[in-house]
Amino acid sequence: MARTVWGSTVGKKTVMAVSGLIMLLYLVVHMIGNLKIYFGAAEFNHYAHWLRTLGEPFMHYEWTLWLVRVVLVAAVVAHAVSAYQLSRRDIKARPSKYVHARPRASYATRTMRWGGIILGLFIVWHILDLTTGPVHSGGFQPGHPYQNVVDTFSTWYGNVIYIVAMLALGLHIRHGFWSAAQTLGVGSRTRDRALKTAANVLALLLTAGFIAVPVGVMTGVVS
Repeated sequence: MARTVWGSTVGKKTVMAVSGLIMLLYLVVHMIGNLKIYFGAAEFNHYAHWLRTLGEPFMHYEWTLWLVRVVLVAAVVAHAVSAYQLSRRDIKARPSKYVHARPRASYATRTMRWGGIILGLFIVWHILDLTTGPVHSGGFQPGHPYQNVVDTFSTWYGNVIYIVAMLALGLHIRHGFWSAAQTLGVGSRTRDRALKTAANVLALLLTAGFIAVPVGVMTGVVS
């Protein structure tokens, strides 16, 4: 049954929608946590330490964090693979150009694929920069996330990479949230306007929330 579901277009779209919503939930929580940086180094570093002790004593140190990471990796892989296979299936189904021009899609729709690639590359850079540290500027300090964040956003390229990725994320969410709703059967003619409004608001809030961190460093509010 699993093979049959995965082999169908509807099945792949469902996997893509569910994995996308899992990542979206994580992004909301992650953004809220990031904004703690405005409360100072002690508050932000304590929050980062709390993430590693979450679930104790039932869960061992960092076990809950690693469980979240495994779920996220699975969601990212499932999302990327289903998106790629659906794209290849769409190309094979229409090997030649349309005789008549198709209605012009929104900017977010036309850039979903490139946006996905940008976000995939950003995830790799983000992990190497602020989680493991090989590409971090100024010397990575394990256990001092506040200083590591300040170091990253004290460089012009750190700000450019992050802000461009967050803008791509906003566009991705704007289209992806509404698309997921349609795939999962939540959308309807009467709900479409509300869903599109929710997608726009969610994309705007997440983009602004994430970009607020480098802006805080650049303006000296966070230092």
